[in-house]
Amino acid sequence: MSKPNYKAAADVLHGWRDDVLSGKPPIFYPIGDGELSRIEIGPGLVTLLGGAPGAGKTAFIMQAVIDALRMSPDLRAVVCNIEMPPGVLLDRQLARLSGVDLTTIRYRKLSVEHGERIDTAMNTLEELAERLAFVRPPFDLNNIAAVADDFDAGMIVLDYIQRITPPGLHGDKRGSVDATMNHLRAFADAGTAVIVLSAVGRTKDAKGRSSYHGDGLNLASFRESSELEFGADDAFILTPDADDEQIVILKHLKSRNGECRDLAMEFNKPLQRFTPLSGSFHESKSEPRGKLAMKLAEVWGNSGSSDDDGGFDD
Repeated sequence: MSKPNYKAAADVLHGWRDDVLSGKPPIFYPIGDGELSRIEIGPGLVTLLGGAPGAGKTAFIMQAVIDALRMSPDLRAVVCNIEMPPGVLLDRQLARLSGVDLTTIRYRKLSVEHGERIDTAMNTLEELAERLAFVRPPFDLNNIAAVADDFDAGMIVLDYIQRITPPGLHGDKRGSVDATMNHLRAFADAGTAVIVLSAVGRTKDAKGRSSYHGDGLNLASFRESSELEFGADDAFILTPDADDEQIVILKHLKSRNGECRDLAMEFNKPLQRFTPLSGSFHESKSEPRGKLAMKLAEVWGNSGSSDDDGGFDD
């Protein structure tokens, strides 16, 4: 029989007390100004982001990575993107930073009128280029871990988890995603900030049709595995606003260390730029709950919350 493994509270107390009284807050890597600065990304944290095809997941995360590097001069980041080569990702950031639309940049139709803005944006990207690396195939966790170690990365981005291969043999896709998330949790516990993008499944809209309608997307929408939401410290889903196609809502579905508050943003697609709307953070609406959950809420005074298409073109 193996020896029980535990630590008495008395053994934890002194170190914990010193930490509480030290006045040193957790380390976070801000990903923007204003309301975006409230999103907690940092060492030891796994951040999960989902969204429908075309919702802008990749655009949002790459904006977050570039701005995190700009705002944290010592940060180094590794990006593993399964579908887009580095040049395409940089095209999008050049559009965002320069204010020159992506179509003009993609088709290389720059002219003299764009020169100053393009030069300024290029200089911004060059200043952080030594602290950003892109993973090349094979897209498996062994290679990603080796790249992150070699590059001394403090942040790892996986876009997206359903296509990342974990070590070992696994019976099905669900088992593979479970294993990948378990390894990523270990990466975070080793002191790395981990950002995970995930596919989501369709849900039924108000008319019973299969869709990616924002009101139906929740923690259960992440594809393949419940381990995704269990392993994440914060979980978000990016959804379009029902009334304005230029507005997206970053639905905050889970927060292990705080409260869930959604963020409304303007998504300028030609520039691939997300801009928070003023005062747009607010408490998330509660998920529908069953009788037992409602009874628990009554007892504890808690009013908190909480198929299939694989196209991923953002």
